[in-house]
Amino acid sequence: MKITFLGTRGNIESRTRVHKNHSSLLVEYYRRKIMIDAGGDWLGKLDEINPDAILLTHAHPDHAFGLKDGSPSKVFATEKSWKGMKNFPVEKGKKFVVKVEDAFKFGKLFIEAFSVEHSIKAPAVGYKISAGNSTIFYSPDIIYVHNREEAFKNVDLYIGDGATINKSFIRKRNKKLIGHATIDSQLAWCEKDNIPRAIITHCGSQIVDGDGRKVNPMIQNMGKERGVDVEVAADGMELVLK
Repeated sequence: MKITFLGTRGNIESRTRVHKNHSSLLVEYYRRKIMIDAGGDWLGKLDEINPDAILLTHAHPDHAFGLKDGSPSKVFATEKSWKGMKNFPVEKGKKFVVKVEDAFKFGKLFIEAFSVEHSIKAPAVGYKISAGNSTIFYSPDIIYVHNREEAFKNVDLYIGDGATINKSFIRKRNKKLIGHATIDSQLAWCEKDNIPRAIITHCGSQIVDGDGRKVNPMIQNMGKERGVDVEVAADGMELVLK
């Protein structure tokens, strides 16, 4: 399974050469290509990527608005996300509903969506994807996973939310939590659930506007304390998993 970080920037104004595009991941296996999330930066560019399918974690603009003019590919999203995209002209034959914790197969990729806390208006999921001997969990916007024990079972690589390194970014609205877990908290999950490796995407201003010579070692030291090998993704970064 090959993964490529097409974009690694969160919903912020700042851009750099290494964090330029809205967060998106391309997963390739046995000639099938799945793009996870297509934010506004990808509007008009989906034909260049030419994925066989697009999976959406949720319907926020930086994850779904690349589909405002429709899609050249099949699109998989939860019913709640489709409601948030009800005016998007995605053809009926290309619209597929993802059910939480109901595994499905695309080519030789096994995919399962797990509910994660993040937003009230745009409820999100994280995707557990298995191919060959590898399993990844991808959740670029997250406060916590509702069924973490099952979601993280046998996961080799966690790809998570870089909106904030160690400053609280969680608020309460209508008695529900919204926002983003810190990187430190996510690494604690990895430690507890025996996930050996983590890659951070959806980078916020602490990373994008920060000095990488200081920021990256700080995050790596957090990982060392947790026994987790961690790094920050950059646009275009590729990784092959066995």
